[in-house]
Amino acid sequence: MSVKLHFHGAARTVTGSCYLIETEQAKVLVDCGMFQGSRSMNQLNYRPFPFDVGTVHALVLTHAHIDHTGVVPKLTRHGFKNKIHCTNGTADLCAIMLPDSGHIQEMEVKQLNVRSARKGKPEVEPMYTLLDAMAALEQFEPHPYKEWFSPAAGIRMRFWNAGHLLGSSSIETEIEQEGGKPIRLLFSGDIGPDNMMLEPDPEGPTDWDYVVCESTYGGYDRFERSQDKRRELLAAELTEAAKRNGVLLIPSFAVERTQEVVTDIVMLMEQGRVPQAPLFIDSPLAGKATQIFRKHSTELENGSDLARAFNSPLVKTTESVEDSKALNRFTGFFIVVSASGMAEAGRIRHHLRNNLWKTSTTVLFVGYQAVGTLGAELKSGVSSVRIMGEDVKVAATIRSVEDYSGHADGPELVQWLQERKPIARNVFITHGEEERQINLARDAKDKIIAEDRIIRPALDEAYEISGPIARLVEQASQDMPRLEHALVAKPDWDNDYQGLLREVQETLDQAAGDKQRGVILRRLRRALSEDGTPPLPPPNIQRRRPGRRGFDEG
Repeated sequence: MSVKLHFHGAARTVTGSCYLIETEQAKVLVDCGMFQGSRSMNQLNYRPFPFDVGTVHALVLTHAHIDHTGVVPKLTRHGFKNKIHCTNGTADLCAIMLPDSGHIQEMEVKQLNVRSARKGKPEVEPMYTLLDAMAALEQFEPHPYKEWFSPAAGIRMRFWNAGHLLGSSSIETEIEQEGGKPIRLLFSGDIGPDNMMLEPDPEGPTDWDYVVCESTYGGYDRFERSQDKRRELLAAELTEAAKRNGVLLIPSFAVERTQEVVTDIVMLMEQGRVPQAPLFIDSPLAGKATQIFRKHSTELENGSDLARAFNSPLVKTTESVEDSKALNRFTGFFIVVSASGMAEAGRIRHHLRNNLWKTSTTVLFVGYQAVGTLGAELKSGVSSVRIMGEDVKVAATIRSVEDYSGHADGPELVQWLQERKPIARNVFITHGEEERQINLARDAKDKIIAEDRIIRPALDEAYEISGPIARLVEQASQDMPRLEHALVAKPDWDNDYQGLLREVQETLDQAAGDKQRGVILRRLRRALSEDGTPPLPPPNIQRRRPGRRGFDEG
């Protein structure tokens, strides 16, 4: 019996997790996540699915993070009517995260359509709405860890705690084979590191035919610190930020990362190891998530510490947009923890726009920053960024603490794979940028499996897995690929365009006078003409209002 495994996301990139098991009897999706990063990556979310939605018998989720679930409401909106299987923790988190995502889709499209109307461009529709997300939740069916269920004919699965997030799981899968043993396949999901504050160490069975393994930090050794050492590092960053006497902005994923960071900050303040200061959680989603973590506190490690921290008088949660805007009136040292963790959406972008140009501001990253995101730009050391159509100088101090990562590092991934042995046929390495995947393959070869049995699938490839080893049987369309390989998890034309706009603006600002600025612009027009590109239109002879930029906001 033919069995195919399709890789429709998280293939040589971190985000967009989506795998399809296809047998002669059934089709089962594992994850349906949102792509994040450059504009080219984001556009994948709006394109048609690379499979027939109406033929999918079930969807099974590893965990609730948006890069694993964020396109589920689009799937149901386009005709998927069957069950969505997950753990209880994942179901509870999706109940707040997917409606929040739908609300963001609506708000961002509304703002885009206002700008488009001013330019005479047609309106667009959101990928899905809040109501679409609410409707999708009706199809969820939660299961306890380690309990077998059958999502479709000939396939059975069960969840094992992956130690990454409340409800996160690796998925044990058995696919029936006529006249033989079932194919045993394990989807790692996202594997958590050692010493996470709230989650136990990951677990799972042994003896597999195939393992699909994430590689977010493949080949990278973070030299894991204990919780006490992590707090020492955080204390040093807080102390330095307090000396600058300005706002400390912490872009943070609203679910689990915020709860961990806030718990540690409050503990340090209560112990007198850092200056006490108001701590604002500027994320309604984070507030809702905290209530869910309290509900599941008996399943969490250090759940009592979390509850005590969020009852502290130092911690305030903003709800309304007006409350968020009011934070701009504060002076001196205070802390704002706000989503999103990669600074790609949400209220953190407003705080960054309002504060990046101040030398008193500190921005502290506590999570992974995908290529092409605003967070990655800031970490790279750029002198200015473009936020919501506005150029903003970066005078703030940019720092990061990697100890709060929810992902296992390279040595921990190798250890996790070793604990899954024996692996008889192949290891598929996914959910990582290409360099990380290559590094994990290097570290895993021979220790885990022979080098020629390690596969790094490309986007939309499919492998026949019913034979003695996996065999490539489908590749992305060469004529019309969903995304060219050269653009997967790499900066694209839009990143270059935004950088060019900043360089042009900085050059004009530094010019000696209007005459030199005119020379610079004429050279730009000449360069475009010599390149075979139609020249820029001549400047508008009408005088622009003072302060108005002469560049499209992109």
